[in-house]
Amino acid sequence: MRTFNDIVPPSRRKEVVPLSTDSNFNRPSLPPQQGVVRGPERPTRFPYATLAAVILVIILSAGILFYFSSAKVEITPTTVSAAVQSSFTANTSGSALPFQVITAQKVASQSVKGSGTKTVNTVASGTITIYNTQAKPQPLVVKTRFATPAGLIFHLSSGVTVPAGTLASPGKITAKVYADQAGGSYNVAPTNFTVPGFTGSPQEKAVYAKSTSAMTGGASGTVPVVDAATATKTNDTLIKALTPGLLESIQSQVPAGFVIIPGSATTTFQELAATPSSTSDMVDMKQQGTVTAIVFPNSALAKAIATSVSGLNYQGEPVTLASSSNLALTSAMVPDSSASTYSFTLSGTAALIYTVDTSRIAAAVSGKSRSAAEVALTNYPEVKRAIIILRPFWRSSFPQDPASISVVVNNP
Repeated sequence: MRTFNDIVPPSRRKEVVPLSTDSNFNRPSLPPQQGVVRGPERPTRFPYATLAAVILVIILSAGILFYFSSAKVEITPTTVSAAVQSSFTANTSGSALPFQVITAQKVASQSVKGSGTKTVNTVASGTITIYNTQAKPQPLVVKTRFATPAGLIFHLSSGVTVPAGTLASPGKITAKVYADQAGGSYNVAPTNFTVPGFTGSPQEKAVYAKSTSAMTGGASGTVPVVDAATATKTNDTLIKALTPGLLESIQSQVPAGFVIIPGSATTTFQELAATPSSTSDMVDMKQQGTVTAIVFPNSALAKAIATSVSGLNYQGEPVTLASSSNLALTSAMVPDSSASTYSFTLSGTAALIYTVDTSRIAAAVSGKSRSAAEVALTNYPEVKRAIIILRPFWRSSFPQDPASISVVVNNP
């Protein structure tokens, strides 16, 4: 009979080492390992580094929140649309509704075929503004002489009296003048004038004049002419070409804070003397356009309009005109630069925006809680809506110092 040892080859046999039995625990135990020495167990260390990192993150987070902290009020101002149909009187100074006169001027030319020549002998003319810095009015008789820096003489067309004034605020009046002699040399650009008759007297520096537009119409000798049909067609073309530029020019001269109302501008055109063109048999025709407009301080005009509208419950708060496009101005007169009063009528719809004083709003909410600030802002008619922003999220009241409060106005 074969045994197990007979079946398994000797080379594959493994020696089985019997496990020893620990009598104390009644379970098998491994033989002791050779060369392994166990030291005493170390106590667990407190995670100081982790705690420090957590504290640092908390401090940095709080610092960032405080750095980006804010106390802010966003205001949407009250707006009113009011129907207007009222008459007003404005004054140049010292009144609730002042006004200014502004002027713009442009010249356009076009070359056309000439139809012959003619002999002319005409004098230039134009308008000047005379100033007086004396404490008494200054009368000037007809034909009083005014001289340009180049020595060209012009004469007053009629006698005038220049109002009294000061160096800071001279009296002034506008008057017509004409050239001493015929000829194109007197067609001078805007310039300054002195009064030769006052040379050596106290009035020499106290009375003077300026022109804001060129003198025109001076010609002498043979000048080219254009047939009537061509002249009419050319003048119409030049006027159409001038109009857009004049409107842009007058808009660019509106002072900051002032407003121009549709209907307050008046445009005039004047045909200037034709001159020979550089091309043979051609003539340069010219048209001069002048636009004069009345402008008002926006806030003063808006306040006058709000006061004139019944049922608005207006209490004199600062307001401005959001737009003047829906208003129309009519007047029986076009004042010149010397006028001191101006009467006109306004009709249409005025869009009024109440002016928000940011420092006033900041003072109103300083030191108040969110709810108290909301109640306080309801007492301001200029505030239509207010959004309160307090950061960080746990802040519940505004700082005591109004300078630390940001007020932003979101105009519609």
